[in-house]
Amino acid sequence: MTAGTLAVTGDEAADALVNNDPLALLLAMLLDQQIPMEWAFKSPSRLAERLGGELDAGSIAAMDPADLEATFCTKPALHRFPAAMARRAHELCRHVAENYDGDAGAVWATAASGQELYDRVRALPGYGDEKSMIFLAILAKRFAVRPDGWDGHAGPFADDTPRSVADIDGPEALARVRAWKKEQKAAGRSKQA
Repeated sequence: MTAGTLAVTGDEAADALVNNDPLALLLAMLLDQQIPMEWAFKSPSRLAERLGGELDAGSIAAMDPADLEATFCTKPALHRFPAAMARRAHELCRHVAENYDGDAGAVWATAASGQELYDRVRALPGYGDEKSMIFLAILAKRFAVRPDGWDGHAGPFADDTPRSVADIDGPEALARVRAWKKEQKAAGRSKQA
């Protein structure tokens, strides 16, 4: 995987992990709901520390789900809903282990088209339609992963409007995304508007 240009957390080590480890990127995006983006994208680094220094889909999939829950719940918790998100992370790692031989980057590295990439991402446990569209935009904008047709499957997240984590490469960009989301919310519009 080519190193990415995401800079969400304000923590160089946490950002470097997400930019260089495909599983960390998948987990960060999985966790990016109902908590601040910085927290979600820093959690893979904290999880790696708690698991002995690295993230491995096969090892996490082989863990007793209760042990992973305890790891997520250890203070500071890795999410606002740590037990539920630990279960989703376990399912995600099991999916990657079973379908991609543990190689999270293979989800996108071998996708021949935007449709195939979208279908693969959408099949990941915990990834709904909007999260999948945003993830395609992250891959395209921050990692130069752009199979033919990717933009049609990323929907509005493919444009230049600072509407999601896909548009964040530093503190200024984070502030722009937050301001845009606040404006949208005040106007009663969604991120996709």
